[in-house]
Amino acid sequence: MVAERAVKTVNLLARWTARGSGTVSGGRVGLAVSPRLLTTLSRGREVILVSGTNGKTTTTAMIAAGWARPVATNSTGSNMPAGHVAALVASKNAAVVLEVDEAWLGEVTSSTDAGVVVLLNLSRDQLDRANEVRRIAERWRLLFAAAPTVRVVANANDPLVVFAAEVAAHVAWCDVPTPWTSDAVSCPHCTLPLHFSESSWWSDCGFKKPTDIATTLGDDVVVRGATVTLALQMPGEFNRINAAMALTALDELGVDLNVAVARINALTSVAGRFSVRCWRGHRLRLLLAKNPAGFTAMLDALEPDTADVWLAINARVADGHDPSWLYDVPFEVLRGRRVYCFGDRRLDLATRLDYAGVEHVVADEESAIPSSEAVVNVVANYTAFQDWRERSSAC
Repeated sequence: MVAERAVKTVNLLARWTARGSGTVSGGRVGLAVSPRLLTTLSRGREVILVSGTNGKTTTTAMIAAGWARPVATNSTGSNMPAGHVAALVASKNAAVVLEVDEAWLGEVTSSTDAGVVVLLNLSRDQLDRANEVRRIAERWRLLFAAAPTVRVVANANDPLVVFAAEVAAHVAWCDVPTPWTSDAVSCPHCTLPLHFSESSWWSDCGFKKPTDIATTLGDDVVVRGATVTLALQMPGEFNRINAAMALTALDELGVDLNVAVARINALTSVAGRFSVRCWRGHRLRLLLAKNPAGFTAMLDALEPDTADVWLAINARVADGHDPSWLYDVPFEVLRGRRVYCFGDRRLDLATRLDYAGVEHVVADEESAIPSSEAVVNVVANYTAFQDWRERSSAC
């Protein structure tokens, strides 16, 4: 097919000329040649889609690993149709698991005739482009109301996700910890305030947390009565949540959960996330956090000690130009540590830390920073994370 050859050729040239990773440009050309290319490439293949504000890339990687069969996936995180096309062209006969940008979920679901869609969470992200989270939830709701064959795996503790998924014909509700609820303070049905307890939430109009739970996450994961044990190599409660959602999606397709969890437990990093890199005598653990919910989860995952933390914030196109979300992150939990501020917006970050009463040093890649034998956690938003990946090296 001409469109497929165009995808492969353009992406190969992009890699040869170092003008990109070869995962988007070819896809754009292919879609220009054949606008229905995504439908053509996914026809007859089992498809799982993963969407949500945080955790898409990691959950997608967990599903791909746990499926224990050849899988086509957009492992670099190119989560719009051009990236999807590139992934499917590269692995034509495999099953498919794709992470999908929240705004594109409807189009990609219909284009791929997806069998399973995983909904992780919804919160603010990139304030200059996608600041109204409820509009995304409403679009998702319309999608599932009109797609009776799609099986949905959904977070029962995120009210906006529940609002979107409650109209679906088949939902596997996952009872997983969801500490960030600041973007769902009012009921999407009646606009009255939502009430939250330790294990539930509800509105006075009757909208409430689902009770027909398929999956629970405690010390172990229980999926429809089957218990599997998580022993993840990657840190943080958020990764245990991602794993529970991934296992539920695989269970929807009849995958052996014991085989799946063993393969998921073996993952050590995803697209550089959680990897340990070296830079000028320092050993750095790279952690990605792009918004208030993500930063809150990442800070909660830090060891309760007084080790230095490096934070890096940019505000480029891929990050969103508005960094005011820094004031919604509870940086106060870093009191007692010394924080180094990196990135294009390190002064904005330093100001926020000053208000939080956190000792900090404004730095850049040329700064002389005292070395330490301990691994330093570098928490960075999207392009700042990529900057640190490029300037550091494998240890």
